[in-house]
Amino acid sequence: MSTQSQTVKQISDLIIAQLETVLNQTIPLLPKAFNRVLAQAIAAVWVVLYKFGGFVFLQGFPSKASSKAVVINGRETIPLIEWGELIGVGSPGLATNAELLIDVPVETQAGFLASGEQLLNSDNGFTYIVTADVPLDAAVIQANIKAVNDQVGGQGGGVLGNLSPGSVVSFVSNPPNVAKDAVVNSQTVTGANGEDVDVVYRGRVESLFKQRPQGGAYADYKQWGEEVEGIVLVLPYTGAPGEVDVYSEATAASSGNADGIPTPAQLQAVLDSIEKDQDGIPSRRNVNAFVNSLPITRTGFDVTVFGLVVDNTASVQAEIDSAVEEFFFNREPFIDGLSLLPIKNQITKTKVISIVGDIVDLRNGIFNDADFFLTGSPIALSTYILGEGEKSKNVTVDYAP
Repeated sequence: MSTQSQTVKQISDLIIAQLETVLNQTIPLLPKAFNRVLAQAIAAVWVVLYKFGGFVFLQGFPSKASSKAVVINGRETIPLIEWGELIGVGSPGLATNAELLIDVPVETQAGFLASGEQLLNSDNGFTYIVTADVPLDAAVIQANIKAVNDQVGGQGGGVLGNLSPGSVVSFVSNPPNVAKDAVVNSQTVTGANGEDVDVVYRGRVESLFKQRPQGGAYADYKQWGEEVEGIVLVLPYTGAPGEVDVYSEATAASSGNADGIPTPAQLQAVLDSIEKDQDGIPSRRNVNAFVNSLPITRTGFDVTVFGLVVDNTASVQAEIDSAVEEFFFNREPFIDGLSLLPIKNQITKTKVISIVGDIVDLRNGIFNDADFFLTGSPIALSTYILGEGEKSKNVTVDYAP
């Protein structure tokens, strides 16, 4: 059974028709006639209640729950985050504020640069503050600053607060004995954007609903590992007898590695998360399972397209490059019972040819063949299956006559 949402006018007309039937008389057409005003008022209330009821119904499903704050009976809540807290995902990851080391020219070596002094970068509009007092005892001193505000009135978090060495930041109110402009020496903490609530966070909540913890199953290790900030993918496998091999992938921003290879500290954090719950109690890992926390590995591929003939060759080649890279970068190992279909661990010549063919056909062009190779290998492959913790990287596309 399904119900169709009706407009205020439709409901009002229905009420008028019922009143005319019950009263056995025609209600005047005047807009201010009592029964017509009453019908409009009742219809409006009906529609509001219907829509509110529909909204409340949707909050029972994580895939549809609102990610915006709502106030009901004086209590503010965000339904999606309530689901996340209840299921064990926790709150969305917060943005990281950039921290920088700056060189400040000293005009008079006396006193100190006080913590809390504000600086502004004119390019990104971010405001930074000095985090600690620094004595003015050299011609150039170094001070740590942290992003605290941005051009839209936020809290200064996110990648836009990052500055490269050589960038200029200026004191908002020039303190005594130092120059107004300072120069960024290095970045000590990389600013990162907060977790996308509607896409990434909602996906984590839905994923945990589909893969409930089962007391040491693959889904448990995946959930525990991905609780660590900066870790975006965990791939658990059965290792040597009595051991579990857990491979982790991190964000480039958190690891400082373009390939997402986690730092030793992140690998240890994954191990700690598998061992202990959020209260620090060692209640997770099975007592007879030794866990190896390992980084993912990356394998490079070269693709060659033979005999490509199309109009506007450069444009078509750019499309092929983008499509082939997306295909390879989306490949990841398959874990039976944990990975969702379709299977993404196989890379085949047939699939590569299909991707190239779809683009070339749309441009009324032709090509002879396409092969893919391991980077540095002259041997073309027909099929490659990613191994444990292995992902693609450095995909290059060449075009041969």
